[in-house]
Amino acid sequence: MMNEWSLDVLYKGLDDPAYANDMETLQKTLTEMNDFVDSMSHENEKETLVHIIELQERLLLSAYKLSEYLSLRQSTNTKDADIASELEKVMQLQSRGSKAMAAMNRFVAETKELDACIEADDLLKEYSFYLHELKGDGAYLLSNEVEEVLTKMDISGGNAWGNLQSYLTSTLEVDYNNEKTNLSHIRNLAYDSDAQVRKSAYEAELASYQKIRDAIAFSLNNIKAQVITECDLRGYESPLDMTLKQSRMQKATLDAMLCAMKEYMPIFHKYLRRKAELLGHKNGLPWYDLFAPLPFGTSNKKFSVEDAKQYLISHFRPFAPDMADMMEKAFDEKWIDFFPRNGKVGGAFCANLQFAKQSRILTNFDGGLGDIVTLAHELGHAYHGMMSENHRPLNWDYSMPVAETASTFNENIIMNALIEESEGDEKIALMEIQLQDLAQIMCDIYSRYVFESEVFNRKRNGFMFPDELEAIMLDAQKQGYGDGLDENYMHPYMWICKSHYYSSHLSFYNFPYAFGGLFARGLIVKYKELGDGFVEKYRKLLNATTVSSVEDVARIADIDLTDVSFWRSALETCKADIESFLAATESKLS
Repeated sequence: MMNEWSLDVLYKGLDDPAYANDMETLQKTLTEMNDFVDSMSHENEKETLVHIIELQERLLLSAYKLSEYLSLRQSTNTKDADIASELEKVMQLQSRGSKAMAAMNRFVAETKELDACIEADDLLKEYSFYLHELKGDGAYLLSNEVEEVLTKMDISGGNAWGNLQSYLTSTLEVDYNNEKTNLSHIRNLAYDSDAQVRKSAYEAELASYQKIRDAIAFSLNNIKAQVITECDLRGYESPLDMTLKQSRMQKATLDAMLCAMKEYMPIFHKYLRRKAELLGHKNGLPWYDLFAPLPFGTSNKKFSVEDAKQYLISHFRPFAPDMADMMEKAFDEKWIDFFPRNGKVGGAFCANLQFAKQSRILTNFDGGLGDIVTLAHELGHAYHGMMSENHRPLNWDYSMPVAETASTFNENIIMNALIEESEGDEKIALMEIQLQDLAQIMCDIYSRYVFESEVFNRKRNGFMFPDELEAIMLDAQKQGYGDGLDENYMHPYMWICKSHYYSSHLSFYNFPYAFGGLFARGLIVKYKELGDGFVEKYRKLLNATTVSSVEDVARIADIDLTDVSFWRSALETCKADIESFLAATESKLS
């Protein structure tokens, strides 16, 4: 078993003949696309639609392999100049097809007999949802020339600003205990059992951001300015409106979820205050102790990579044997890059490679229980990819809200099993770990949503320097965490280290985490009701996420997402867990 992933399923290196072949295929496909759009005719709509789909599939397969390979290489070494150069080259190449892509999408949008064409062709039938989505998106298309300009300008605009944030945070040197370390390592110390280590690491982290706060403020401002400009040009009501349409999600669903979250926020604040009391704090929980282990019932056990493998497989096999088999393959076939190192990006992610029927997972593994949960989360994404890999290529992508469903479902499965198997102080400690995660998708995610909303509002009126961004973040944290946090120890720089804010194509990547967590809770309730009969329905649901709206996906499990009562039912399970924790720890306060 290797501790770093292998990307050989993509290419063995930049000198791999397959890499050169795919670059050539990409260029040829782009040339063919640009030539083809001049001959498109509504007199032969079905044949034209079929050729559009075939060209788009070919473009996706070549560009996807190239860009995924380069992005994955870059994520483990942001200092690699050759990879950065190649990635820009691929992006520049892809931009050559933006005008043709806009023309083809416009052709679909203007096809009057779309349903008849779909019914008459088997390939088009498989792409019915995709084609109807393109037809709806036609209202927001700009001229072919403007679409091309926007794509090309993004390379040196929003995308470049996002790369700057990634580079600066991944290479940032943090002074800690008279030594230099990286940001991923210092943030991992938030889970340390030593209170002084946690506090010192928090202080070192905050101090380190002084070196990069100005540059990253420029990055955030310019990305958000670009998003606002594009929204205005396309005719979206707001960046949130654009995100919801990209998410295949109704505003009524988001409103119902946020309404329920606000109602239940006070119970989460009670949990935070109780944890603060257990750790000896009187004014709420300081930020540096959000992820602190309790002073009792904790285990100092560290998991090796092999331990993590066996732990996950044994817990998931009873639920879904095919998931356990996939997990075993992920460990044995080098799908995972485990440990932090200089130049490697922080956090964790999963990249699905459906064309290869595999995924690649990046973590910053430290051996704690939190890392087991993180692996379960990312392997949930991999299972989601596995459930959609038999779709045709243009049907591989699922939207942001459902993107976190399988991952957070996995978290619930493993934590519920661990809690049920334990007793005494260990049980309380595990309950608290689960509540940590719940508080993140409630309090922290809500604060991120409030922060990004306010940043978009203010960006229309001017530039936000670091001091203003810090003030916005602190206010957002107060709204999310309430009196559960100690106001003297908050985190004004969370806007710097969270990469989710730094995409010109993907705004508001915050509420999907709350959606995924609460939707998964609702699905767990269904699982308990249906038992083994639920698993096949769950697979069907995941398979549908790439070819359905969020609301239609939920209906497979007989759920109405626009009804606030569903979200309340999911949050009732959270409330019950918190009340159990409060009761179990009452005697610990004396």
